[in-house]
Amino acid sequence: MDTTASPPDLFDAENLALLTARAAFEAGADASAHPCHHALGELLTAFERLLRETRRLVRRSDRAELEMTQLNQRLQDLASELTHRATHDPLTGVFNRAAIIDLVNRHFATGHLALIVLDIDHFKRVNDSFGHPAGDRVIMGVVACLKQSAPATAHIGRVGGEEFTVLLPGHSAEASEHAAQTVRRAIASHDFGLPDGSNITASFGVSWLPQGGSFDNAYNLADEALYVAKRGGRNQVVRASASVALQSA
Repeated sequence: MDTTASPPDLFDAENLALLTARAAFEAGADASAHPCHHALGELLTAFERLLRETRRLVRRSDRAELEMTQLNQRLQDLASELTHRATHDPLTGVFNRAAIIDLVNRHFATGHLALIVLDIDHFKRVNDSFGHPAGDRVIMGVVACLKQSAPATAHIGRVGGEEFTVLLPGHSAEASEHAAQTVRRAIASHDFGLPDGSNITASFGVSWLPQGGSFDNAYNLADEALYVAKRGGRNQVVRASASVALQSA
């Protein structure tokens, strides 16, 4: 037995009136020659035709409304997709450079911020030895390590080919350096599946600035610290000194 409830008829009252009028018309068959009886018959026929046409127009309107709703949803989905493409790196799905710059500057408007800049060590060797697909796998592996080991409040971005940033709003310089060390160890111990079985490491620079700072200052400080780490042997974390950071704020 079909227990599915039928949708309510918008014209229940009209249907009832029509049925009552039709019954009265048929009951008065003996008076069919009377002008009023003939007029009632014509009126019933016209009303039935009008009701059918109205139902057809309502169905058409419902279909048009559904199509418009679906079109609006599609437009919203496309707008979201375009926004995502404009702010995210196509390979890794993390924020791109423009989005990172905007995020950093917006966070500095309301509070202090630590910025970690990291660069994959000897990444050119990976591309030269095993090809760009292997290089892409390494990049994806580094992003996986970042997502797994960075603090939950971190914002991760790719600002260059093998260079990444981690934004840490509200973190102290010491806590941010500790977070960078955690990520560094995660990358160094990760199996990237390279053909020669070699490991991948990354070098890190960390900067901290108080409210009112800017992306350029925070990035330049972290980048300088990063190159100190590179020159010092790679696979290490260097934090920009507090005195330099405050002078640059």
